[in-house]
Amino acid sequence: MARENLNDLRTFVLVAREGSFTRAAAKLGVSPSAVSHTMRALEESMGMRLVTRTTRSVALTTAGEQVLAIFAPRLDEIEAELSVLREQRDKPAGTIRITATDFAAEQYLLPKLAQLLPDYPDVQVELSIDYGLTDIVAQRFDAGIRFGDQVARDMIAVRISPDIQTTVVAAPAYFARHGVPAHPRDLTEHNCISLRLPTYGGLYAWEFAQGEHKFSIRVDGQLIINTLPQMLNAALAGMGIAYITRDYVQPYLADGRLQEVLQPWCAMFPGFHLYYPSRRQSSRALMLLVDALRYQAS
Repeated sequence: MARENLNDLRTFVLVAREGSFTRAAAKLGVSPSAVSHTMRALEESMGMRLVTRTTRSVALTTAGEQVLAIFAPRLDEIEAELSVLREQRDKPAGTIRITATDFAAEQYLLPKLAQLLPDYPDVQVELSIDYGLTDIVAQRFDAGIRFGDQVARDMIAVRISPDIQTTVVAAPAYFARHGVPAHPRDLTEHNCISLRLPTYGGLYAWEFAQGEHKFSIRVDGQLIINTLPQMLNAALAGMGIAYITRDYVQPYLADGRLQEVLQPWCAMFPGFHLYYPSRRQSSRALMLLVDALRYQAS
């Protein structure tokens, strides 16, 4: 295929991802008719129909899906390499897209960014809060933050926190009304606040350990939530028992608004790690962030 068609392929990939000529045109800074002309020229050059147009949407043909699968990753890599070349100046620059849970972002990422970003005005960070095990390559993130045991083996992972201790908590008023569980299995008799994880679509089973023996308890209750802040608020309101990271609730344990139980059984998780693809050349801006977040054990 002629080299002059690389821009046409880039237009096709954008149309496919946006599902719209209009939105693709807006991102390219051209008119929808110009995008339509480019697509017709590309289809004629390739001798195949790539998209099916309707008045409301654009759908890929089978051939279009195959072309997208072949060329989109390669064009992404070319754009990433060009972005790195553009950043070869005195100070790091560019946008870093990161996916993280809210606790990891609040506790470890945002405090570091507050120190880092004022010194690097050409660096922009886009943060997406997500509890799922996001495919950062497919979703075009530069990096993600998850527990160390959740990071895929083909990623470069950098520890940014110590190991994370969990705890089981509720408002003292809840325990006064319903009693205190003496063993994790007693939780099945309590009103527990469940967390739904998007990756699996199911409710999180609370994890415990006794020596080397690890086990999970599936709890039940009247409230199912998909974010830690709302789980914390529900526990503070006396609506049930929550399983949560201890650092997150430490201020409320200290002032007595929450009470923790079952501490000898609560599990420890292998710390948060920043991870990014090993097969891509990383930007100077991302490497700057990696160095700032790297955990140093005291």
